[in-house]
Amino acid sequence: MLISRLIRYAAAAAGAAALAAGALAADLKVGLSVSLSGPNSSLGIPYAKGMQTALAYKPEINGRKVQLIVLDDSSDPTTAGRNARKLIQEDKVDVLIGTSGVPSAMAMAQVAKEGATPMIGVTPFAPVDNPWVVAVAQPTQLMVDAVVERMKRNGIKTVGYIGFSDAWGDLVYDALTKTAPTAGISVVANERYARNDQAVTGQVLKIIALHPDAVMTGGAGTPGALPFLALAELGYKGGIYGQHGLINPDFIRVAGAAGNGALMSTGPVIVAEQLPANYPTRKIALEFREAFLKVNHAPSTDAFSAYSFDAWLVFADAAARALSATKAEPGTPAFRLALRDAIHTTKEVVGTHGVFNFKPGAVYGVDERARVIVKLENGQWKLAP
Repeated sequence: MLISRLIRYAAAAAGAAALAAGALAADLKVGLSVSLSGPNSSLGIPYAKGMQTALAYKPEINGRKVQLIVLDDSSDPTTAGRNARKLIQEDKVDVLIGTSGVPSAMAMAQVAKEGATPMIGVTPFAPVDNPWVVAVAQPTQLMVDAVVERMKRNGIKTVGYIGFSDAWGDLVYDALTKTAPTAGISVVANERYARNDQAVTGQVLKIIALHPDAVMTGGAGTPGALPFLALAELGYKGGIYGQHGLINPDFIRVAGAAGNGALMSTGPVIVAEQLPANYPTRKIALEFREAFLKVNHAPSTDAFSAYSFDAWLVFADAAARALSATKAEPGTPAFRLALRDAIHTTKEVVGTHGVFNFKPGAVYGVDERARVIVKLENGQWKLAP
């Protein structure tokens, strides 16, 4: 029901854009491509809901109305690239935002580069040399480093790894193997599975046979629960760790009791009310939650809707500066270039996940203020300082 409503919203937005092309030609346009269906939909639907929250929170920039066009990429990288091309060539968007999953985000980023259109990613990118792209998601290394620090504190000496057999799984594994040895931790296994697999018993049996002190998981969303279920079923008693790709209610629902006690890194928004009063992101995170509840008639219980909200904040700040600095009108190549340059000079924009500072040549713009460790206790995320 929710997916069909979002798809209808996307179609209505596209239709309205076509009908109002003349009257609203100078308005700013944002193109969002996310996974409203397929295995990544447990991430994509929150992204879309967070973006609708952002539109309600800040619908105008310097007196210019902002139009939002939403497309479903069906969790398919090829479709994500095709959506990006449509948004640039047909809808003439000023900025792309998306998407769910690293492979699809990389496909969009390539089209953004070809189409000379700025893109704000809501998921981490694989290493990319692309002057048109930034990401509001935390870099994988930053988040995995926090997990390894907690492993060291907990006395872990050996860890087995199981993650997706795609770019996201590679990113988490590469970050783990870069940091773990410096903490005196040996990575003793590297098992993989596809996002649409139904079981990972064989991979988990191989890990358990090596008797690691802990297991690190490199999944995301609903499919990320499979290793937790298998480890519990097979009676594994060691520590289980995850990362920010798993922070959503569908993971909690599917993992159930098997997720209890897992330690993960995430953005501070997920435990906003548990943060110290002077934490830099606490105020805007609580404002986001209030706005989300008003727009979606349900509380925000995931980390992903806040990423798209942060992408909007970065875009809004940069667009305001670009509109003031250039005579170029939105919808033109000159304005897209000015907007890109403004994004790359973002200074101390406070979001829900972190404080953003971008510069040319840098994809990521957050620091240690964008990460905390949380523990899953009976279906609730608890801050584990």
